[in-house]
Amino acid sequence: MNTIKPICLSVFSALVLAGCGAQKLPNYKSLTEITAPVNIKKNKALTETQLKHWNHYDIVKDTVPGMSVDRAYAELLKNRKSKKVIVGIVDSGVDIDHEDLKSVIWTNPKEIPGNGIDDDKNGYVDDIHGWNFLGEIIKENLEYERIVKDKSITDEATYQAAKKFNAKVVAEAPLYKKRYEDLLSAMQEADKVIAQQLGKTVYTAEESDAIDSQDALVQKSKNVMKKMFAYGMSVKGLEDTFKEEIEKNDLIISGENLKPDYRKVLGDNPNDITKTNYGNNNVTGPDKEEALHGTHVAGIVAQVRNNNIGGDGIANNVAILTVRAVPDGDEYDKDIALAIRYAVDNGAKVINGSFGKAFSPHKNWVFDAIKYAAQKDVLIVHAAGNDAKNIDYFDNFPNDSEDKKTEISDNLITVGALNFEYGENIAASFSNIGKINVDVFAPGVKIYASTPENTYKFLKGTSMAAPNVAGVAALIRSYYPKLTASQVKHILMDSGVAINMDVVVGGNPKDMRPFSELSKTGKIVNAYNAILMANKMAKK
Repeated sequence: MNTIKPICLSVFSALVLAGCGAQKLPNYKSLTEITAPVNIKKNKALTETQLKHWNHYDIVKDTVPGMSVDRAYAELLKNRKSKKVIVGIVDSGVDIDHEDLKSVIWTNPKEIPGNGIDDDKNGYVDDIHGWNFLGEIIKENLEYERIVKDKSITDEATYQAAKKFNAKVVAEAPLYKKRYEDLLSAMQEADKVIAQQLGKTVYTAEESDAIDSQDALVQKSKNVMKKMFAYGMSVKGLEDTFKEEIEKNDLIISGENLKPDYRKVLGDNPNDITKTNYGNNNVTGPDKEEALHGTHVAGIVAQVRNNNIGGDGIANNVAILTVRAVPDGDEYDKDIALAIRYAVDNGAKVINGSFGKAFSPHKNWVFDAIKYAAQKDVLIVHAAGNDAKNIDYFDNFPNDSEDKKTEISDNLITVGALNFEYGENIAASFSNIGKINVDVFAPGVKIYASTPENTYKFLKGTSMAAPNVAGVAALIRSYYPKLTASQVKHILMDSGVAINMDVVVGGNPKDMRPFSELSKTGKIVNAYNAILMANKMAKK
């Protein structure tokens, strides 16, 4: 482990001036030299209250690899004016009535609600808060399943790759089914023992750990439940998830997974990009509970700060524009391409994309949409994916490179996920990596944010890391509106904090690599440094 200089994060007092644009802020050394100290140790585990906010914390002051968001507000942005930024959330839908989001939901100023007329003549009737390209669809096939069913939608090479992938999935399905059956059985048995010890059926990980018993069965049950709670879900949530996985593998074994045609109810041909008038204006979707993912993503970016409700969003002056295009399954390229264009055309300056897939038969439609966003000065923030793979070699769509080397534009940033533990386990075990195709890392484990029906949950994934970065991007564009999407992308990358140590990759303790090899920058996003760099760039 290399000895390095501590990050230069001493406390400055900022001279605050009203208005947007460059201000007189602290000077700093070359940000390419900023690295995190390797000798930081957390003496106590984070409490649940601290975990709800860890992505906002400062890596030195709070000894967790947060993004220094609180520090940026306190020292650099206090009492300063900003410009509202529209952030497009392309996802599963958003509960726009949520208590911590309803005040930040975008409203189309050119549309008259409920009159059944396309007032702004954009092809979408009554698109008051965005658009739903999925209509009533909730579930969908995976892309490789669609290709196997209909080889005409792609080229021969992709079809053969999809067939090969399908054969592998079918061969592995019995093993995965057995694995989830064993996990479910072990958890149910352990849960029964712990519940009996505590005298209640609903309990926390801390309560389970605190049981004082030398009984071998109790000790074994405590160890099992400790591993289960590490998934970041409740016992009921895990039970449902394990059962769903068992059912999914049963369908794969029987071949039933290939039969459904979910798209039929939408009345749209996903292989014809010229037909764009489909879907509806219900941006939450037909079932609020199925909008969990999108509602959580929106909350990370924009849930109201400092209102003592739920968690705090990263950005304090944004409007969330919802585009529903991501089902329970793989998204269609057509829907994603049109969703990006819709968000761009309606004023989004940042678009978050917390989705991805391994096959993309119409990837050129998405490439064209990304380039269209670049022409309109819109930054796209995309999740790197949760397969613990190196996407310099494995496909993860959408991306911004046809050959995994040369970018088609300079307005898309790809984000890997961080754990809240600073040290060798800082890289989330599930996060994809890539020295070429992952740009930065950001908090993505146990992220607390809004979920449907005025609830809040901890979730994990690069899906959570991306909106953390989208929030910082919106913050920069809000206080420095003259900076371009490309400039904001490079500020996010260049102003990050370098982690100069070997870390565990893919959750495998035997696979230790320099953190610098996991992404293009080897850095984690830092809002405080980003504001300093944005201020310097704005002066020029």
